Amino acid sequence: MNNDLVFYNTSANEMTFDEVFQQLLQFIKKDPASLYRLAIGTDSQVHQQGTKFITSIHLHRVGKGAWGCLKKQIITRRITSLKEKISLETIYSQEVASLFTEKHISKMAEILIPHIDNGADFIFEVHLDIGRKGKTKHLIEEMTERILAIGLQPKIKPNSYAASSYANKYTK
Repeated sequence: MNNDLVFYNTSANEMTFDEVFQQLLQFIKKDPASLYRLAIGTDSQVHQQGTKFITSIHLHRVGKGAWGCLKKQIITRRITSLKEKISLETIYSQEVASLFTEKHISKMAEILIPHIDNGADFIFEVHLDIGRKGKTKHLIEEMTERILAIGLQPKIKPNSYAASSYANKYTK
């Protein structure tokens, strides 16, 4: 694991990935008979001093709330190329998604398996801040192929809320 990865949310300023993972497990244990959607997504914003990237880990207990955290990365130059920005967003999302090893996913599934008959399920996605409308539509195939290549399901706008809504809120 990359020890440089530090996560935060409104409750905690500095969390390691292991601490984040423990929070996710605790969240699932509170209601193991639910559908869970784990989404990783990154958004970016160009500022005067550089470009801020925010990657989110968002665990949605569908219809019953969510738990999330963020990782901030700042590049000290203004990235004006849309393709470079979207490529970096995709890379940062892949980096965080890759922290969820088969062992991590199995630990989450172990909590849910006894409750499958009651509606428990688990979906793992990477949310990309691109869509069929606007300037990013020509990047859809390339970026979604990158996510498919690591064995995960990509989602684009309007279904990519972890990037286009949650992470976006913190890039400003």
